[in-house]
Amino acid sequence: MRLGIRLLFGFFLITGLAGFFVLRIFMAEVKPSVREVMEDMMVDTANILAELASDDLARGTVDGGRFATHVQNYARRPVDAKIWGLSKQSLDFRVYMTDATGKVVFDSTHNAVGQDYSQWRDVARTLRGEYGARATREVQHDDRSSVLYVAAPVTHEGQVIGVLTVAKPVATVQAFIDRAERKIFISGLWLLALSVAVGVIVTLWVVWSIRQLRRYANQVEAGKKVPAPHIPGELGELARAMEAMRLRVEGREYIEAYVRALTHELKSPLAAIRGAGELLQEPLPEADRQAFAADVLAQAQRLQTMVDQLLELSKLEQLQAPQAPQSVVLADFCKHFVAQAQEVHLHIAIQFIANEPLSTVQADPGLLGLALSNLLENAAAFSPAGSTVRVEVQGTVVSVADSGPGAPDFALPHLGEKFFSTVRPDGVSKGSGLGLAIVRQIMALHGGRMVVHNTTPGLRVELHFG
Repeated sequence: MRLGIRLLFGFFLITGLAGFFVLRIFMAEVKPSVREVMEDMMVDTANILAELASDDLARGTVDGGRFATHVQNYARRPVDAKIWGLSKQSLDFRVYMTDATGKVVFDSTHNAVGQDYSQWRDVARTLRGEYGARATREVQHDDRSSVLYVAAPVTHEGQVIGVLTVAKPVATVQAFIDRAERKIFISGLWLLALSVAVGVIVTLWVVWSIRQLRRYANQVEAGKKVPAPHIPGELGELARAMEAMRLRVEGREYIEAYVRALTHELKSPLAAIRGAGELLQEPLPEADRQAFAADVLAQAQRLQTMVDQLLELSKLEQLQAPQAPQSVVLADFCKHFVAQAQEVHLHIAIQFIANEPLSTVQADPGLLGLALSNLLENAAAFSPAGSTVRVEVQGTVVSVADSGPGAPDFALPHLGEKFFSTVRPDGVSKGSGLGLAIVRQIMALHGGRMVVHNTTPGLRVELHFG
């Protein structure tokens, strides 16, 4: 399972479970909360009505008295109340009253007059001086059929002379309960969707950051000079730490590799200079003396060239990107460069070919000229006198092909490595390999690559931009 899917699944599992339990708690609390509010209001109502009915009950004129008349008139009142979007079109209180023995003396529904309610919880507890209330289901297994009863004592001259009970079916407020549950459920779904969206965004950001780090690590492993990705937060600190570690490791490896390679490369010219110098200390014919002196100068020039190329390569390896990039039309640039190079390499012919369409690249003209110069130097060194070196531009690819012997197949992947070179056509001398190493480094700085192929005859080096 991929990292992003695991992160998203974990985030969704946590938020989903949390949202589920919170939603269940809210849903479970809606109905009890509504009933509690309803009971609180019924307590007030029962006590007000008990106070209004006390005189009629004390005189024994409840049935047909003013209180009974008002209650009956209440039940017949028309009502159409809009309560927060819901319509209430009925008055639902049932009112009954008992005397001090629990016998019903008034019932707004006329169903219970004369019955003994002394054992009902609302009446019995009130007559004992306690809070009397009960909830009774009309249908045993249907909680929606519950009716809530709240009682209040009827007093006269400080004595309890009866009990007044107010009853209200829970079903009359069920619409409010259903609407609240529906709103909570929909809000919960929106919250869950929002959590999922946040989870997706967070997951995508984490995965993107990690992929940036992985891409950076892969590029470093491939030997590319790339800056650390700019990532905010702890992952950004990790990226910067990785870059600092890379620079330290590269610096140490760079010095060690240079010392080993340079030591090996210096042996040959130094040995030649030392041998020629020892011979020059002996009496020699003028022709031999001139030959050995020329050999000393040639080896010294070889050392000078190697030092110059090492310094140039060292500067390139410290760069992270071209310092002065600009838009360069490859065909125009190469054509102008070839015209100048032909004046230097007189023993070969340099042919320039440009294929349509002409392309423009972002490049440092100085570095591009240095790369072409090294490619032509390498091609001229391996080309027989009078042969042709072809410089071709096709799109964003520049190729330089010589007419020399080419390179063994095993050597092709190593061309461009420092101090790796093949024997030149004379079968004796060989270069330092720094020229192609400079070219490869310049291409790496431009985000491109150098590709080498054998041709028939010769070797073709391609510079791929972009």
